[in-house]
Amino acid sequence: MSKKLEAKIDFLGKAPIVSTISALLALAALVIIMTKGFNYGIDFSGGTEMQVRFDSDVSTKQLREFVDSTGNTVSVQKFGEESEFLLRFGFVSGKDDKETNKLTNDMVEKVQEGLRTTFSEQGVSILRVDTVGPQIGDELKRNGLLAVFYSLIIILIYVGFRFDFKYAQAAVVCLFHDSIVTLGIFSLIGHEVNVQTLAAILTIIGYSLNDTIINFDRVRENLAHYRGDFDITSLMNLSINQVFSRTVLTSLTTLMAVLAMYFLAGGVIKDFAFTLAIGIVIGTFSSIFVASPLVILATKFEQRKKSK
Repeated sequence: MSKKLEAKIDFLGKAPIVSTISALLALAALVIIMTKGFNYGIDFSGGTEMQVRFDSDVSTKQLREFVDSTGNTVSVQKFGEESEFLLRFGFVSGKDDKETNKLTNDMVEKVQEGLRTTFSEQGVSILRVDTVGPQIGDELKRNGLLAVFYSLIIILIYVGFRFDFKYAQAAVVCLFHDSIVTLGIFSLIGHEVNVQTLAAILTIIGYSLNDTIINFDRVRENLAHYRGDFDITSLMNLSINQVFSRTVLTSLTTLMAVLAMYFLAGGVIKDFAFTLAIGIVIGTFSSIFVASPLVILATKFEQRKKSK
């Protein structure tokens, strides 16, 4: 009969239900991503982005009315200050690169002239104009996916050497879960996916791994301390309880900093903070209810094999 170790909070008592819900969330996120896709920024889809600032107040409605009159496919987004905006134009394609460049330059010049004429009283400044071709966008997208894939492979090897292969599998599944659910939320709400989003996803992977490793470290310490025949679920539960206050404090303080960036900053920093906020919540949850139950399942499977 395996010895049971007492813990204040029975986290893993609800693990079967919570883990099932978590698996369904990840599956739903995959379905949403495959059916709805992503709202790619110009980094990945190609196009032109223009950042403009007005000396006096201009409403988003006024600017939208202007861009609609130009006949171009343009999205308008507030950026930073009240009178600062991002205009995103779809990619203009010609017969060859020379014609494409000419069409793009003509479009940019036409919009710039129109802005200066239409908003002459408000005073307009063109802060920057960035253009990305569809081939570069596809290359960035491919390289981004490879970066995530290689990071997961390296994590699998690292955790496998430091702990055990069953811990490595659980950690990678946990990180994959966090990334997929975060991207599923982005797809569902139509939030733009760009290079900054990818950077935030890689940051989430690192943050979530840190949380998971701390749990695993305590499990390893307890394995050495409680030698003999013990119940793996109760030992894992005890380990989570022992580091829970540290996990909550770290997550809350990090989340407070990220929320401060989200509400006080603007532009790409706000988007980066938005992604991190989602990832911190999901990562803290998954390190308890995704990684730990997977290690328990793998351990029980090993024990059955040995007993035969």
